Amino acid sequence: MRLEYIAHSAFAIDVNGRTILIDPFISQNPLANYDWENRNIRDILLTHSHGDHLGDAVEIAKRKHATITAVFELANYCASKGASVRGVNLGGKLNYEWGDAWFVPAQHSSSTPDGVYGGIAAGIILNINGTKIYHAGDTSLSAEMKLIKEVYKPEIALLPVGGFYTMGVDEAVIAAQLLGVGKVIPMHYNTFPAINVNIDSFKYKLETHGLEAIILKPGENIEL
Repeated sequence: MRLEYIAHSAFAIDVNGRTILIDPFISQNPLANYDWENRNIRDILLTHSHGDHLGDAVEIAKRKHATITAVFELANYCASKGASVRGVNLGGKLNYEWGDAWFVPAQHSSSTPDGVYGGIAAGIILNINGTKIYHAGDTSLSAEMKLIKEVYKPEIALLPVGGFYTMGVDEAVIAAQLLGVGKVIPMHYNTFPAINVNIDSFKYKLETHGLEAIILKPGENIEL
């Protein structure tokens, strides 16, 4: 399994010849350079409906005959634009050919770029080949993360660190401890001036607690 950081909060996971996209903010993303046209994209997972997360999901889904999984209201919005969708809500276990997923609470707002209510914001936990990855979406620090540790036991967390719209560096360090993960990949930073941070500071602070920070530049990937 290969996890690629597209940029911002967008990731691609390649497993068994299939690609899963999460929050594919690509064409309008100043840091992204991802050739989705030449990937076997079957599933697109969305944490919420803001433009920097919904991104190119509808276009990709239609062009690649992929399915968007999102909270019910956002799924309905994508369906109204012609995409194939799977509308879900928080807490249920979702089964895919590549593994399982759960949508879990995130503390954030959610509306589409044209002002349509997008349902509640979510984080997503993936279980792929026994490896559990938690994509936190956009969220503040929350006690919910302790429950995520106890119930889902993620091993890797993709956490926003940019502040302003989400938790920042210091809160993300606390979040990583609450989650009990061994590895953290930071996201949602340095795309726009409002979320510029010193990412080396996050790495240092996380490592003082014995946790590993994996800093990926846009386009870089790791094998899991």
